[in-house]
Parts: sequence; structure tokens; C-alpha cells
Amino acid sequence: MQLSHNEEDNFSLSRFESMLKTNDVLFFDSNEFENIIHHYLENGKIALAKKAVKMGLAQHPASVNLRLFKVEILVFEDKLDLADGILNELKELESSNEEIYIQKAQIYSKRDMHAEAIKMLQAALEITLEDAEIFSLIGMEYLFLEDFENAKISFMKCLEADEEDYSALYNVMYCFDFLDQKKEAIEYLNDYLNKHPYCEVAWHQVGKQYYDLKDYNKALAAFDFAIISDDRFVGAYLEKGKVLEKLKRYNEAIENYNFTLELEDPTSFAYLRIGKCFEKLGCDDLALKNYKQTVHEDPLLDKGWIAITDFYISKQNFQKALYYINKAINIDEENVLYWKRYAKINSRLHYFEEAEHGYKKSLELGNYELETWIRRCDILIGLGEYETAISSMMQALEFYPGTAEIEYRLAGLYFSINAGEKGYFHLNNGLKLDSEYYIIIEELFPNIFDRKSVRQIINSFVKLS
Repeated sequence: MQLSHNEEDNFSLSRFESMLKTNDVLFFDSNEFENIIHHYLENGKIALAKKAVKMGLAQHPASVNLRLFKVEILVFEDKLDLADGILNELKELESSNEEIYIQKAQIYSKRDMHAEAIKMLQAALEITLEDAEIFSLIGMEYLFLEDFENAKISFMKCLEADEEDYSALYNVMYCFDFLDQKKEAIEYLNDYLNKHPYCEVAWHQVGKQYYDLKDYNKALAAFDFAIISDDRFVGAYLEKGKVLEKLKRYNEAIENYNFTLELEDPTSFAYLRIGKCFEKLGCDDLALKNYKQTVHEDPLLDKGWIAITDFYISKQNFQKALYYINKAINIDEENVLYWKRYAKINSRLHYFEEAEHGYKKSLELGNYELETWIRRCDILIGLGEYETAISSMMQALEFYPGTAEIEYRLAGLYFSINAGEKGYFHLNNGLKLDSEYYIIIEELFPNIFDRKSVRQIINSFVKLS
């Protein structure tokens, strides 16, 4: 009885693994070793692949393909000099072997010598019969060089050679997007669809381009065609749902998101969007149910926790909002979006020390928006923490020099600690920048505003009633 190709491979693999367990030495032809090594590399079993290469070369020391597998492993392990040495030897023996040039290119790429890698791959193109893979590799090297135009051309050539290489199609679209060539992308996709009218991936990409252009009706039609081409295409249902939301057709959007829950394992994104739709429809209980399902599916998805928190904020239920934002912070205390909401909620509840801590944490995590500095400062003023407020405002001034809102606060703060000279300095700065903002002094520091000397300075810029 003759074995099929797959059965032969499995038989060889079983024999090889049995040999490793018993320490017997069995003979395999070079093709068997190549298939065994390829299997292990495909499955990420590098240690077993190395053993197979070593044994293979012991039995077939002249095999170019086995030596190329050795090079591939050496490149993976960053032993680039050793790999390059073997390739130089192989090039002398078999200069028409495209794999030698491909591996040379890999070494150049790992050394960040992408232009040289491209030259090697172009040399491989001249001798290969399978040019789709090489055009794809050239495209990737151009991406490393951030040459998106040439990368796009390379991936297009890859797609010409293999019209069903959807990874190449995605890469073409990535280049179009980076180059902000929406209309050109649509033209390219339409040409592709003329040849492949039932390609769901192309219809999906057309829809995304129209979505970005805010042409929602055309986007909707494209996603419908994607679904006609493959009625189990989850991505098309998700994108169609997003378009229907934009068109305020929330019930239809929910229907499409629900399709995705039936077709595949539920996703937090689908639950989140369903929740948003129900909230827009005024179905608060169903909105909340789906938001909670969102964070159940993916506790690390910040948009889920933010949706629940913002839901309760919109209902003026700040205690509930605080409860959920605290849960979110316990899961990810490095998320600045959580701390900003924590600060605002505590501020609304008049928990000012907690609010100040929230704004301080936001700043520490890199949220340097002017509003964050200002709100923290105003809370510190209310708490009588003038020195800390001054320190914070001086830091803010480094990010926002020449800002009247900061200068007036510094003026009031310095007057409050009896540092009059600095107070007058910042007051004058503020008045020169925007004289109408003197009301900051009036509102935050009424006792300072009532000083005759302060009012005289303000009067010199603005006629007070």
C-alpha cells in the first residue's frame, strides 16, 4: 500500500521523535529531514529543529537545503556572522539558489541595512519562479525605510503575482492610508473588484475607505456586498454596525453587532457598541447590561469602564460613577483616563483631597493638558496649600509659557504668602497678556482683589466700575 504525502511526513516525524527517545540512529533521506525541520520551524519548536538540522547534516553534509535551514536558525538566534559565512560558501557552490539571496537579505534587514536587503531581494527576483513572496519581502523592507510609495508598489506587484494574497492587499491599503490617498485606494480596489467581484476582503476595505471619507451610504453598500460575498464575515458586520450608528439607525446597528456574537466568540467591542446604541435609544437598563458585559469579557478594556462611569456621570449618580472608576483603577492604576475621571468625580462630590490626588496622578502619568494643571491648582488654593500650588503652576508655566490663567494664579498665590514683589510681577504679566482675565484674582483671591494697590494696577489696564 502506498502512503500519501502527509502520511509519509507523519511517519518520518514519528520515526524521528522515536529515535530521539531511544537514542537509536536511524537513516533519513535529505527530503525527510527538510520536511521534519520545516514542521518544527512552522510550529516554533526551534530546539527540535536544531537537532534535526544537526542530525541531517551529519548524514547529508553536502545538502544545500539543510545548510540553508541551519542559516535560518542562526539568523533567528541573531548569530548573523556565522550565518553570513555559511551563505558566502553556499553562494560559491550554487549562485542561482534564490533562498541564499533571501537569507542574505534577512541578515541585512536585521542589521538595519534595509537598502542592501532590497538589493539582495531584487537579485533573488531575477532567478525565482515564485516572485510573490519576494515582492512581499521587498515591500516590508520599504516599510522599514518608511518609503510607503515604493512599499505600496511592491505589495501591488505581490498581489499581481498572487491575486489571493490578502495579506498583500491589506499591506497595500495600509500604505494608501498612511499616504492619505483615500480616493486612489478606492480606485485601486474597484479595479481589483472588477476582476474579483466576490472578494469580501476588497469590499470590506472599500467600505472602510468610504467610512473614513464620511460617505456613509456608499460605505454601507460596500459592507453589504462584503456580507453577500461571505455571510459569516464578522469584520463586515462590525463595520456595518459602525456605519449604521453614524446614520442614527441604532436598532439596525444592534442587529448587526448581535450577528457577530452569534458567529464567533463574543467580543468586548461588540458589547460596548451595543451598549452605546441602547444608551442613544434611551434604553438605560440594556445599555448598562451591555457595558457590564463589556468589562466582563475584557477587564483591561478602558473604554468599557469609561462607558459605565460616564453613564453614571450623565445620570448625576456620582457615587456609582466613583465606585466603578475605583474598580477600573484597581485593575490598571497607570491609566490616565481613569485618574482624570476619578479627579472630576471626586471634585463634584466635594472630596477635594481625593480630587487633588487624581489630578496629581494624571500629571505624573503625562497628562499635561492646561485644564489639568488649572483644576489641580484651584483645588490646592481651596485647601490652602499655597506652596504646593505655586510649585505646580511654575511647572505648568514651563509647558504653557505666556499663559494669562497661570500668571494670575501665581500672582494671587504669591500675594497670599506675602511675597508681594513676585505677586506684582506675575500680576503685571497677566494683565499684559489678557487684561480681562483679572477676574481670576477677583474670584479665587477676593481678599487680594480688595487691596488698594492691586486694584490700582488693574485699573491702569482696565477701568473698574
